[in-house]
Amino acid sequence: MFESIFKNSTSVAGISTKEFVICLVAALIIGVFISLAYMLKNEYSKSFVVTLALLPCIVSAVIIMVNGNLGAGVAVAGTFSLVRFRSAQGTAKEICSIFLAMAVGLSCGMGFIGYALILAILVCLANIVYNLTKFGEKKRDMRVKDLKITIPEELDYTNIFDDLFENYTDKCELVAVKTTNMGSMYKLSYNIKLKNVELEKEFIDKLRARNGNLEVLCSRSEFYNNEL
Repeated sequence: MFESIFKNSTSVAGISTKEFVICLVAALIIGVFISLAYMLKNEYSKSFVVTLALLPCIVSAVIIMVNGNLGAGVAVAGTFSLVRFRSAQGTAKEICSIFLAMAVGLSCGMGFIGYALILAILVCLANIVYNLTKFGEKKRDMRVKDLKITIPEELDYTNIFDDLFENYTDKCELVAVKTTNMGSMYKLSYNIKLKNVELEKEFIDKLRARNGNLEVLCSRSEFYNNEL
């Protein structure tokens, strides 16, 4: 019975059941190593690190199954083209780790377990070194802000805040206007660069006096919040 279950793997993929298991186990072990390395000095979720640990094994199995079979390879490529992440876009670190896991899976699937281990160790060590050092760090300009102001609909926002922007900012750009509260209010979104961060509260207080004490939000720029 077991012979009938596993004989196709030998004839199609060209490897024995023992070699198949060895490749998968090696991919699993290296996947766990990659996950542990990513968990060091990085923010992560359980679902992401579990996926990172399992991905090399899955990719390895796929490569073994399509080895030497052009038709199966094209079918798998078409299937993978339909798969995408349905969560929020990943960070650059997450994308890099996913590609590393896929590369390890490909190497194990083709039988290059030693190369897969060397690749994982080198990349993970380099990643740890880069995270522990100041490599690539750029000092953020704390004066660059996103400003959101809520105003009543009867207030003309065209030039109402121009004098305040001139006094407290070096740069100001209106990027979005949105109606809210059944059209009775507007939400204005600006990209600004403050002249002096210490005067931020004074600036906000004067905006509140101008917009009828409605909501004013001054936050770090989305350029830094959504960095890749």
